[in-house]
Amino acid sequence: MKRIVITADDFGAAREVNEAIEIAHREGVLTAASLMVGAPETADAVERARRMPSLRVGLHLVLTDGRPLLPPSQVPRLVDKSGAFPANMTAAGATMFFSPHARIELAAEIAAQFAAFRATGLPLDHANAHKHFHLHPTIARLM
Repeated sequence: MKRIVITADDFGAAREVNEAIEIAHREGVLTAASLMVGAPETADAVERARRMPSLRVGLHLVLTDGRPLLPPSQVPRLVDKSGAFPANMTAAGATMFFSPHARIELAAEIAAQFAAFRATGLPLDHANAHKHFHLHPTIARLM
């Protein structure tokens, strides 16, 4: 038997995204969603996921275009002056690859995001990263 898995990213990013994910799942199109644990509407996404036990939920690590879960002072090599992860993935990826200190910070941030997911009580189905950053060899190894 062949089966297609359709996954939505950015669960928790906005209430509109959460609503679209819920509608798509309830109508039978969407099988899984990837949760951003530090996003503005994470609590809403978790509540919706609990009402839809057949929706498989994974962790959508945010390591670019977002804010860390850890205080910026604990991940200074990973964030810009505003305390956010930079949008320039090339520069960020080079820092993560070449800087041993950045890799320590990265490992801590990844662990914090996995712990935040675990705290939701939802079963972890999968893990990936925002904007496919999980393809970066350092991030993939630490995941």
